[in-house]
This record gives sequence, structure tokens and C-alpha cells, in this order.
Amino acid sequence: MPTTWNAYDCGRFYDELITPKGQPRVAARRAVNLLRNLSQEEVAARRAEAELAIKDMGITFTIYSEGKNIDRVWPFDIIPRVISAREWAQVSRGLAQRCRALNAFIDDIYNRQKILQSGIVPPEVILESGNYRPQCAGISPRFGVWAHICGSDLIRDADGRFYVLEDNLRVPSGVSYMLENREITKRVLPELFENYNILPVDDYPSRLYSTLASLSPRFGPRPCIVVLTPGIYNSAYFEHSFLARGMGAELVEGHDLFVGNDDCVYTRTVDGPERVDVIYRRIDDAYLDPEAFREDSVLGVPGLLRSWKAGNVAIANAPGSGVADDKVVYAFVPDMIRYYLREEPALASVKTYLCVNDNERDFVLENLDTLVVKPANESGGYGMLVGPHATKAQRKEFAGLIEANPRNYIAQPTLALSTAPTYIDHSVEPRHLDLRPFILSGKQSWVTPGGLTRVAMVKGSLVVNSSQGGGSKDTWIVEGSV
Repeated sequence: MPTTWNAYDCGRFYDELITPKGQPRVAARRAVNLLRNLSQEEVAARRAEAELAIKDMGITFTIYSEGKNIDRVWPFDIIPRVISAREWAQVSRGLAQRCRALNAFIDDIYNRQKILQSGIVPPEVILESGNYRPQCAGISPRFGVWAHICGSDLIRDADGRFYVLEDNLRVPSGVSYMLENREITKRVLPELFENYNILPVDDYPSRLYSTLASLSPRFGPRPCIVVLTPGIYNSAYFEHSFLARGMGAELVEGHDLFVGNDDCVYTRTVDGPERVDVIYRRIDDAYLDPEAFREDSVLGVPGLLRSWKAGNVAIANAPGSGVADDKVVYAFVPDMIRYYLREEPALASVKTYLCVNDNERDFVLENLDTLVVKPANESGGYGMLVGPHATKAQRKEFAGLIEANPRNYIAQPTLALSTAPTYIDHSVEPRHLDLRPFILSGKQSWVTPGGLTRVAMVKGSLVVNSSQGGGSKDTWIVEGSV
């Protein structure tokens, strides 16, 4: 497809694969040159093969629309995103640093609250948060780690630098799609892998297993680990089953588990009860234990929090870790790094305006046409306002929402998200994207080499979430001479 590649123009945005002069970036040179030489017919055949593989592998996601659960085939673009290992090393260090600080913060909040007493973080921001769980006070999990699996969203701005956009510390999802993207790319473009030293991601399930196993309260050769899912109607059920299978762990629902008189957790098996050592939970705090949280929950396990507090079971991510998964709290992470680690942040954060502060709220209300406004605890791209793309009526509606509940909203500049070449119909066009790496923390920490690249498939859109029409592509971290 030489004509479409030659006409490729990313405009004023930083492009992941192509320089402003239209040449491939060094790390992506071989991949771009190979793809440029594919005929339109060959591209169509590779894309059809990818779509068939996705269907055969049963890779789906669920969106919630008009009260219905709709399963969709995973949208995938065959052009990989390529990042050099040298550049990624700095990003990886910054992500690991960020997770250390966030875990220190969560442990502090539920025990000493020194950062609140110091005035670095206002107490009302935390103690009035919907994610603060007073039931978790006085607990310090093994290794002082609460958020064992973190998915931090990164963007690259027009300056070419990576910035952290937000942290996902409750039940971050998407890692299975990262793994499946690699598998599909290997199937449909195997020649791309012949001359590249691409860092692997397929060891993630074993890394996750090792992280979870290190949390076990009992010593032994193989702890009993289960993945706790809300069930088949959850949007991430594909991922729950995928990871359970990859780790050799049991996939269970709340009714499969019970807490015995000894305050230990057991799973029901055909051979009788088996004690559970570690629960990788994919259920929100509120539904985890009807004794401790929502009494009407039918998804959780009565007494689970009691067992966890007694040290008889490990839960990843730990209950209460969502206190740091708040877009208001995000604004204080650089200060947390300085406070807990005595270090400067290795990764920059995006400038954030807190509507709970009078001056910043006034600024936001006066500049809604240039800002992105987000609710503090929504996910999936829901409930946000992209000011430059919003109507006057939508901006007026959001002004009312902010004034009614300022604690629930933050605002950020409208960023010039980087682009990457994406096959759209029969041409190559730039589309905006972000990146979600995954950080595992337990006895040791580990950052995925790359992550889940999400792509806004609609021209000009900055919303990359799959629930909002976004797609994804494979992400390569390449080593050595390219």
C-alpha cells in the first residue's frame, strides 16, 4: 500500500512510528518498510485472518447499553506500536516508583495517616472519598503491598514525553487483550518477528502466579489460588477465565467459597472443602463481603474480610486499595513520591485541576471549552466531557454537575495525544492512542514490557476505551540494533 503510506500525515501530533518528515522512526523502521510493501490485497487478507483468529479464540468484551449486555468481538489493528527498550527502561522505572509510593500511601492511610497530618494531602479528600474503607483500618498486608496489580494509563503528548494520565488500583483489566494481541500479530504477520528482538509478554500469567503465591499465609510448595469473578455477565469475564486458565488456578464465584468456623476460606470441591490461600478478586469492594460492606451483595463471600484481617487468606488487590484509585488523589501522587520515597518522580503527571478547590473550580468553569472534565471514580470513559468537542448545552450541563458536587470532578488540559498508523477501511490513517502497562507488586515487583495500546478508531476522537468504540494493537518493546 505505498500510496497510502506515502500520503500519511499526522499533522501537529507526535506519531509513534513516523517522523514529521515522513520517515519511519528508527525502532519501527523494519516493521514500517515491510508493511509498506504489502499490496492492498495482502493487507486485506491479513486483516481477515486476524478477524477470524479473534472469533476462533473467542476474544470478546461486553458493553452495557440501554440496560443490556452486548458482547462484541475485540476490535484489533494489525499495525504494531513500536517503542525502543532504551526509552522503555525509563518508563518502567517510573511506573515501579509510582507503585511503591501508592502502596506506601494506602498503608499509611489505613494505619498512621501521617501524610494527612502533614497537610500534604487534605484529610477530607481521603476520608470523604467513596473508596475509603474504614473497615480496613489497622491492617497491613504482607510486604506492605495493597495494590498488587496496577494498570497505569500513559499518554504521549506533542513533546514526545510519556505522562501518567491515571492509575487503576482496584480491579484493573485489559491484560488478557495485551497477551492476545501479541498472539494474533504472530499469526498474521510472522515475518515481522524474524528480525526483531521483541521483549516477550507471554510470561505474564506465570509472573502473576508468582506474585500471588508470594502472598500466601501458609508455607508450602503450591498454595491454593483462586480467581473470584462476578460471573459470566461481567464485561471482563473473558479475562477472568483467561488468567485463571493461564495460572492453573480455579475460577470461582462467591457461592463457591465459604468462611469456616476457624475464619479460614474454603472452596467447595467434589472431594470436599479445600482451604484457599490467595484470592485474586475481580469484584469491587462494595460487593466483596455482605458482612462488612453491602448487605444485599450476592456476589461476595460472608466473612471474607474477617478472614483477611485474621491473616488466614490473602486478597489481591486488597480491600480498601481503591482509596488511591481516585482521580482527585491522582493529583497528589508526585508529592507522595517525594514524601514516602524521598525521590523526584521519574514520570510526569498531567496537570490536574481539583474542582473541590475554589480557585481551581472557578478556572475550570471559565474554561470548559478547552478542558477535559472527568468524574473522580468513573471508568471506561463514561461520564466525562471533552470540552473542545462538546456542545454548549453539554458544557452547561457539566457546569451544573461540578457546582453541585465539586469533590466528584477534576479537569485536565486537552492533550495532543500521540498517533500511530492504523488501517481504516483501505487506507492507513493516524489515530490517537494511549498505553496501559501492568505493574505487579508482591515480594518483588515487575513491569510488563509494553502493555495494552488502546486506539481511538474514530477520526479525531481522543476516547480510546473499548466501551466507547476504541480498538487496540500489539505493543512492541524492541532491544538491540534495529
